[in-house]
Amino acid sequence: MTTPAAAVDAFLHHLAVEKGSAANTLRSYTGDLRRYVEHLNACGIDDLGAVREADVSGFVTALRNPGTGGAVPLAASSAARALAAVRGLHRFAARDGLVADDVARAVTPPALPAKLPRALTVDDVDQLLAGCIGTGPVPLRDRALLELLYSTGARISEAVGIDRDDLDVDGRTVLLRGKGGKQRIVPVGRPALAAVDAYLVRARPQLAARGTGSSALLLNARGGRLTRQSAWHALQAAADNAGLAAAVSPHTLRHCFATHLLAGGADVRVVQELLGHASVSTTQIYTHVTVDTLREVYATSHPRATARR
Repeated sequence: MTTPAAAVDAFLHHLAVEKGSAANTLRSYTGDLRRYVEHLNACGIDDLGAVREADVSGFVTALRNPGTGGAVPLAASSAARALAAVRGLHRFAARDGLVADDVARAVTPPALPAKLPRALTVDDVDQLLAGCIGTGPVPLRDRALLELLYSTGARISEAVGIDRDDLDVDGRTVLLRGKGGKQRIVPVGRPALAAVDAYLVRARPQLAARGTGSSALLLNARGGRLTRQSAWHALQAAADNAGLAAAVSPHTLRHCFATHLLAGGADVRVVQELLGHASVSTTQIYTHVTVDTLREVYATSHPRATARR
């Protein structure tokens, strides 16, 4: 028989000595696993081998809904972290022969609330794009990058992955390579094409001369393919130059692309295809941003939207 407390001690020793886990990791695992031991003790379980999947699920439920004992319910993220510690414990115990089976492997964490993306206004986007100041190769490249991100909804990794041959100027489309090797062709707006053309004519040849013939559309200062990190710095520099009060992230222009399309009346499934989302439920997170627009249209259009005087 292996008591839960003894198994926890052995697991924490394994993490500290054999895995070399960070102090913060050990601290959080210790707290979560001590709480798990207390839960098992309260259930009358003094042998880790006697724990069943339902007991582990019950622990997660108790964290989220502690009842009337005065304990504070944990957020879904905290409960998920605690479950990760418990699953690690049972995986370790099964591997080392302390128990016959890993009963925690099938227990799923509580669903995390979707974080609503922050989108800039159209005027803010114009201000951001104008933050690419200068006529040298780098500012011209950065303007082309940001215009492409906003025009196509591409992830930064997809934008820097574009090769010259992926851009169809006549057809005004670009081939994007997304997650899992999936490809999609998306339209490119005229302002973005104009920015890319200016970059190709006046900037890329200078950058390419410093490298060894990269096929990438967007090049760095040494003539190689632009990296995600450099693209992120370009976005930050443009935001700083534009004096934007709102925070920007690598996904800011992708958020804006989706939000502004939906606000303009685009069908959510069309936006799903443009973004390369496997499920429409992922795209629907953007629809909340258009509620104010819908409310405004409703208030000005519906005959009984406001009280009659």
